[in-house]
This record gives sequence, structure tokens and C-alpha cells, in this order.
Amino acid sequence: MLRILIVSTALLLTACESTYYSAMEQVGVHKRDIMVDRVEEARDAQSDAQEEFQSALEQFQALTNFDGGDLQRMYEAVSDSYEDSAESAAQVSARIDAVESVADALFDEWEDELSQISSDRLRRDSSTKLKATERNYNSLIRSMRRAEAKMDPVLTALKDNMLYLKHNLNAAAIGSLDQEYRAIKSDIDALISEMNASIDSSNQFIDSLKGN
Repeated sequence: MLRILIVSTALLLTACESTYYSAMEQVGVHKRDIMVDRVEEARDAQSDAQEEFQSALEQFQALTNFDGGDLQRMYEAVSDSYEDSAESAAQVSARIDAVESVADALFDEWEDELSQISSDRLRRDSSTKLKATERNYNSLIRSMRRAEAKMDPVLTALKDNMLYLKHNLNAAAIGSLDQEYRAIKSDIDALISEMNASIDSSNQFIDSLKGN
């Protein structure tokens, strides 16, 4: 029953996407244009996520350096930053999924329409461009997914510490988190570096699509 439901949902989503692409095509917005927009949105979502994760790290550092003040308020600030980071991570994943969806539709359409080109020269040229675009896209989506994969370990570590502090909110517990902070900082530094690489790949891919 569950399998049938999953398949039915997937088919419904595919149908909705197809209807959307058809409607956009009628007003002059093609799949290539939609793909550029979605890559830009994924890139911007990653940039926003970088800021949220960096903010969470800074809040966590401030908490580990606690030296008087309102400890509960500091904990709540870290907890809020974690929630913001989790929301940003979910947005990144959704944007990457949207890129994959339109890419599949674009490449299927492109491949199908090659056979409709009667000129051998033009068909070969279009086929060459399709293959180059697919290679560039595959490199891009791998970069996006690598960056995405680095978010979960950071979120897990932040959540673990939030749950620990929720039940052990005192100076002694705070003092024991210095090693946790260093590990999280290392992971966030690696995440931001991977996201920067993905953002660069996004910009290059957008330029290549606009140049075709």
C-alpha cells in the first residue's frame, strides 16, 4: 500500500511539473530559462545557509565562552540559530531537488527534439551542445549534493548539544563543550568551503547556459 502511495505521489508531482512547464512554455518561458532560475535559487539558498550556519557557530562559541550573564537567554539564542540553520538546510535541499526536476525534463525534451532537425549539420551541433551541457550539469549537481551532504552532520552535532544543554544548563556543562565547539567549527568550515565551490560551479553553469 505504501509503495503504491509513493508511486502515485511521484506520478502526481511529475504531472504537476509537466503542466507547469507547458503553461510556462505558452508564455515564452522555456525549460532552459526555468533551469537558470532554479540554479540561481539553489545558489542563493546555499549562500543564505552559509550565513545561518556561521551565525549558529558564533552563537555556540559565545555560549562556550560564557563568563556571567543570562545563561538561559544565551542558550535560547543558540537554539534559535540551530532552528534557522535547519530551515535553511531544508530550503537548500528543496532547491537542489527542483534543479534536478527541470534538468531531467530539459534533457529529455532536447534529446527527443534532435530527431526533428532535418539538417545533419544542425542536428550534430545541437547534439554536441546537449552532451556538453549534460557534462556541465552533472558536475554541478555533484558539487551541490556534496555540499548538501555536509549539512546533516553539522545539524546533528548542533542538535545533540542543544538537547544536552537543555537538561544540563549550568556553567560546568558549558565548560565541557569546548571540544564540541572545535569539532563543529571544523565541520562548518568544511561545509562553507564546499558550498563556495558549489556556488562557483553554479555561476559557471549559468554562464554556460546563457552562452549557448
